Amino acid sequence: MIREMSVAGTFYPARAVELERYFEHFNSVYSEEHKQITQQSRAIIVPHAGYIYSGYTANIAYRVLQNANIKNIVVIGPSHRVAFDGISLCSAQTYVTPFGDIQSASELAKDLHDNFNLTSILNPHAEHSTEVQFPFIKHYLDGVNILELVYGRATPELLSQIIDFLLSKEDCAVVISTDLSHFYTLDEAEQLDNICLSAIENLDTKLLHNGCEACGMIGVEAMLLSASKHHLKANLLDYRTSADASDDTNRVVGYVSAYFS
Repeated sequence: MIREMSVAGTFYPARAVELERYFEHFNSVYSEEHKQITQQSRAIIVPHAGYIYSGYTANIAYRVLQNANIKNIVVIGPSHRVAFDGISLCSAQTYVTPFGDIQSASELAKDLHDNFNLTSILNPHAEHSTEVQFPFIKHYLDGVNILELVYGRATPELLSQIIDFLLSKEDCAVVISTDLSHFYTLDEAEQLDNICLSAIENLDTKLLHNGCEACGMIGVEAMLLSASKHHLKANLLDYRTSADASDDTNRVVGYVSAYFS
């Protein structure tokens, strides 16, 4: 089975030469402050909008993840198109990107199936929250294997157990995909998003439910639960809104990236 591209040409360019221009731009404006981050991390939070809006924010996190010596990456994101119960493990052996294919972490997939009874529900795996991460992974961590986990109605506690299991493997990293508030005015969005940022930075799951409107709330909460158990520190990298790219301050979407060390 092949995990084909479903949002290439909309969320990100379908041609490698055009996609490369995005990465050249992101890195041409990469701040000196971020260049000095040398810590290794095996867990990041990244946004999943079109690259023109949230690509720079995600790019910073992948530059940090690049420091880690990892063989497998599990990308975890919410289902936007298909409603279902539980967590779906993509059964593809190959993930297609404009930069070339990425191979599945097949042995890790078997471990997740055996330990958590995860199976594949086909329809959710045309999901943009996870797919937009694949070109970043191919670009910055060429040679690693990946798995895609898409969740519907699932508990943060169960997903946290899976994250715990993944982080127990020293060669494995976790990518949590989420955007923040949607379609508020800029002032309203920043107020709501500041709740999310503070909750992430302080590993405060109670605060997360006191105004944060992240579409990937379940994944974020699961990561915070795991970070607390593993005594990890959350480090915010970048926050911005779609207004930075569009100049539209009436209906904005918020984006954050962070890493755990």
